[in-house]
Amino acid sequence: MKKLARFDQIVEYLKPARCPSWMSRPQYALLPQVICVRELRYWTKRRGYRTRQVTLVTTLLDAVQYPADELREVYGGRWAVETNFSHLKTTMHMDVLHSKTVDGVKKELWMFVLVYNLVRMVMLEAADRQRVPVERISFIDALRWLAHAKPGSDLPALHVNPDRPGRCEPRVIKRRAKPYDLMNRTRKELRKALTAKRVAA
Repeated sequence: MKKLARFDQIVEYLKPARCPSWMSRPQYALLPQVICVRELRYWTKRRGYRTRQVTLVTTLLDAVQYPADELREVYGGRWAVETNFSHLKTTMHMDVLHSKTVDGVKKELWMFVLVYNLVRMVMLEAADRQRVPVERISFIDALRWLAHAKPGSDLPALHVNPDRPGRCEPRVIKRRAKPYDLMNRTRKELRKALTAKRVAA
C-alpha cells in the first residue's frame, strides 16, 4: 500500500477464506476483512554468528511517531520481558496460586505485584548507588535482601549481573519429571481408589 523507507512498508493482510480449526465460528465472524500492518525488515549481526534476518510486523503505522530504529530496539529488548515474567513466576513462585476463591486469588496477585514493585525499587536504588544500569542488578539478590532486611538497615551493594547482549537460551527443563500421574480428580476420589486397590490386592 505504501512504502515508508527501504524495507519498511505498509501492507494489507486479508482475512482467511476459511475459518481456522483453532478458532470458533463466532470469533472468525468478528474479524475484519482487511487489516493494515507495517512490515519492517532488518538484519542483526553478532560476532561469531550468521547474520540473521528479522521481519517485524506491527500495527504501529506512523513512521514519524514510531521510527524504525526504535521499533528494532524495543523488539530486541523482548528477552528482558521474558526474564521479568520468569522472575514473577519462578523466582517469586507465582506459577502456583494457593487460594481456592476468586477473591483469594486476587489478593495473592496483588501481594505479588506489591512485592515485585518493592524489589524493583530496591534494584533502582542499588543501581543508582552502584552506578550501573538497573537491569544489571540481580533480581534475586534484591529479593533476598528485602526478605531478610531489618527496619532501618542500610542497603548493601547488590550483585551485578554480567552484560550479555543478544543472549539466547533454550526453554528446557533441567530435571526429568517424576513418573506420577496428574491430579485430575479430587483428593477424596484418589484416596478412595487407592484404598479399593489395596483391598482388592
